[in-house]
Amino acid sequence: MAEPARWTVRVSVPPVARRGETIEVRALVRHDMETGFRHDHLGAIVPRDIITFFSCRHAGEEVFRVELGPSIAANPFFSFPARAMETGEFVFSWTDGDGRAREARAPIKVT
Repeated sequence: MAEPARWTVRVSVPPVARRGETIEVRALVRHDMETGFRHDHLGAIVPRDIITFFSCRHAGEEVFRVELGPSIAANPFFSFPARAMETGEFVFSWTDGDGRAREARAPIKVT
């Protein structure tokens, strides 16, 4: 069974970089980000459902980290520089308020 859209992420990492080169890493996390303040069509409060943590690692080292609060927009977009040091993967991970965690990976070849 496929994960709901709220669990998907689109990442952009250059496929090849020179050792030590600073590259731009981008990630778009698809998530509806319910604040817990909205009501459904029956008047019941829609439960809070937000991403609380997002990070990126490369070669075992954390290169980006952010803790998110209830005012973050739906489908948050992250863009940050990172230094390519070795061939491997960028590992993106995010966690929601219920403690559910997911991960995505993007390979890079360093020459």
